[in-house]
Amino acid sequence: MKNKMFIRTRFNYEKLPGADSQTASPLFGTPTFKSLKHRAPWVGRLQRPRLSFARILTLVVASLLIASMIGTSVYRRHRWNEDRNRPDERKLYHWEHYPRLTGFWNGVRTLVPHRDYVSEQEFIRKSTSSNPEDNIKPKWPTMSKEHKEPTVDIAPFNPYPDWNSAAYLNKHERVETCYLNEETKTELPDIYAYQGIPQNQTEPFFGSYEELGINDKVCFERYGRLGPYGYSYSREEGGLGMSEKSEAGGADKIWSWEKKVDYRDVDWGTAQKKCHEKNKIRFQKNATAAENDPTAKEKVKRHAYILRTWTGYKYSDYQILTIRAMINELALKSGGEYDVYFLLHVKDDSLPIWSSEEVYRKTIEDNLPKEFWNMAVLWSEQQMRMYYPEPFPNNVYNHAKAPVHSVYRSAHFAMQWFAQAHPDYDFYWNWEMDLRLSGHYWEFNNRIGEWAKRQPRKGIWERASRYYIPELHGSWHNFTEMVEEETYHSDEKPVWGPPKFENSGMLDTLPEVEPKTSYVQDNYEWGVGEDADLITFNPIFDPAKTNWVFRDDVSGYDLELPEPPRRCAIITVSRLSKRLLDAMHRETYLMKHHMFPEMWPSTVAFHHGLKAVYAPHAVYFDHNWPLGAIDGTFNHPPKPTDSVFGWGEHNQLGNSFYYNAGFSSELWRRWLGSRENNQGGPEAEENGTGRLCIRPTLFHPVKYEKGAE
Repeated sequence: MKNKMFIRTRFNYEKLPGADSQTASPLFGTPTFKSLKHRAPWVGRLQRPRLSFARILTLVVASLLIASMIGTSVYRRHRWNEDRNRPDERKLYHWEHYPRLTGFWNGVRTLVPHRDYVSEQEFIRKSTSSNPEDNIKPKWPTMSKEHKEPTVDIAPFNPYPDWNSAAYLNKHERVETCYLNEETKTELPDIYAYQGIPQNQTEPFFGSYEELGINDKVCFERYGRLGPYGYSYSREEGGLGMSEKSEAGGADKIWSWEKKVDYRDVDWGTAQKKCHEKNKIRFQKNATAAENDPTAKEKVKRHAYILRTWTGYKYSDYQILTIRAMINELALKSGGEYDVYFLLHVKDDSLPIWSSEEVYRKTIEDNLPKEFWNMAVLWSEQQMRMYYPEPFPNNVYNHAKAPVHSVYRSAHFAMQWFAQAHPDYDFYWNWEMDLRLSGHYWEFNNRIGEWAKRQPRKGIWERASRYYIPELHGSWHNFTEMVEEETYHSDEKPVWGPPKFENSGMLDTLPEVEPKTSYVQDNYEWGVGEDADLITFNPIFDPAKTNWVFRDDVSGYDLELPEPPRRCAIITVSRLSKRLLDAMHRETYLMKHHMFPEMWPSTVAFHHGLKAVYAPHAVYFDHNWPLGAIDGTFNHPPKPTDSVFGWGEHNQLGNSFYYNAGFSSELWRRWLGSRENNQGGPEAEENGTGRLCIRPTLFHPVKYEKGAE
């Protein structure tokens, strides 16, 4: 076995990337000690020893150490909060020297049609440019202090196809209308968007709405987005009554279209099931039609949308609004294309959930709001120990010092098992509880899936390893050509089919994943029209080139041979195909192969020649990075220790999507009306530009939510 040198990081928050996102940014607040039980779920399951004097002494010393850790944690959190307000008293990261961006905070009173919109970055550039061609009159929000209403109209937002059009019905079966309550025909709510954007709102640095096909000409504020799910009307009417102290100019217009739903008696699981039953012909191939019959209707592929949760998780009213939106927009209004599940981790292995229907049901009722009871599937680590029995030999390095079956090291076990127990879906979305989306769920998911389907396989792994910066890279076509050029001039061969490497036994790959032509001969044709097996929301990188802390948590391979090639995407959030999950399951069960959760899906896809993409969704930054600096930092670090997936993760603190991103929760809570870092809140909105209105954005992590108070 080759010698290894393990380099330790001095940043605590970089030691546990992912970890089901139970970490927080030290720049924007550290987690309480209570949250550590989620980050280290193996704690607390050791057998109680008999208390000899030596053990009592050990317990006393351990107690003192724990008390010291708590005190240190409180002190550090206090110091970081102080540092946030007094950054001159600590050493700043390089990116904190860049000017802060403030266009995020322009509210609904500054809305303009998209044709008149000028981003904050463009306004700054043209206002300070010495180039005569840039010497145009810059546009800055204008607003009358007496004018309290939004300056453009709000309207229902409908991203679905016209289900009744001839074009749709020529290819697909008819979509039957679904209801919240089939007996009373309670109609499904719509959501609402303003038909414009706040002037000089900040542009995302990473990703492109246009490239993904997501509508970037509208924005969502909290009343139009969450109001129909109960945010803005009273509990006596069946809502949640959360908007009493919020700035609300123009918000009542949605009720000229919308009826208020009484959610007190809604059973989302039953509604979802009945919706699928009404539309099941859409998802079944016509058994009587000839295989090549051109008149046969096209099958619509189905998705399981899986919320990974656990016993003891607390559901706030804001979380309930988010989950209602998911079910309504993904499952019901789509005519049953999705089923939403709660994959509920039962932490207490002693509960007899597998031998008692009563205990199984009570566990659900004790750990989920009533409206979601009929959507839960339970699992436990003990179950996974039986399903994927030991041993998993030849571990290279278990940095977490945790058992292989702990959820921390094997969150994917439950996903693999779920796909075997529920095999009727084409895709499985692995979704975390601290994700939030300001846009429409079906639009976001559908557009990303369709975009991934259009991607050719040539250069796909190389493109997936980089952040797409439209302002620097230009069009996606230009980006594709740039990546090919960089690959050509590098020392590495491009990925083309399953990689060949020394191993002690691998499962056979599928014939269809072998390239039919050489890399050079292919004209970006192979793979176009093929659904992606894996869609991630951060780049898919080679961990062996970085100091990412869990890069060597690899088991089941011959230690006398070099470690197998690997790929990784930080945060386990992803869409996985049934084909990929089957391969992951077989590799685990038959071959005893195992890796850390953020490496395993992408590595199996890599080894088996499956199609994997990183979806370039919009990611915002709170500082105005120079384009060359952000590209050099995130895409071309000068040495491995500088990688933003490892010791350089502090570079992610000021953005809207990463495991330790601090800006994500600040921007989300400001959008909800909260006062954050002595800014924003009801009074500031009322006396300023009104409540925030932002384009579709995926936020992570959001550890808690707070609105106007």
